[in-house]
Amino acid sequence: MATTKASVPSKPAAPKAPKAPTKTKAVKAADLRSQQAKRASILLKHVSDPTRLQVILILSEGEQHVGALCSQLSQSQPAVSHHLALLRHGGIIAPRRQGKNNFYSLTDSGTGLATVVKGLMNGA
Repeated sequence: MATTKASVPSKPAAPKAPKAPTKTKAVKAADLRSQQAKRASILLKHVSDPTRLQVILILSEGEQHVGALCSQLSQSQPAVSHHLALLRHGGIIAPRRQGKNNFYSLTDSGTGLATVVKGLMNGA
């Protein structure tokens, strides 16, 4: 008796999942602009206080000890420390500790802000 193989019907291929849409260059550029605008907004909020603007302008001339900043601003150490903390958290200034003393200088963002502020002051 000869046996023949019964043909087994093949299974149909499973449908392919649709590809996730990719972002276009325009959408990516808009996302980048949005992120940059948010960062700029945060920086501007940090410097929206006259005392903090003065700190940035003072530090644009070079690193300063907290006591020297207090003297130049005619404010108490706790008040100046409060402003310094806000600027530090905003990434505008950077601290350096030497013994018991704290010294502050501008970061790259702080230097850029100082340049903009000086330009605004000279143009006004």
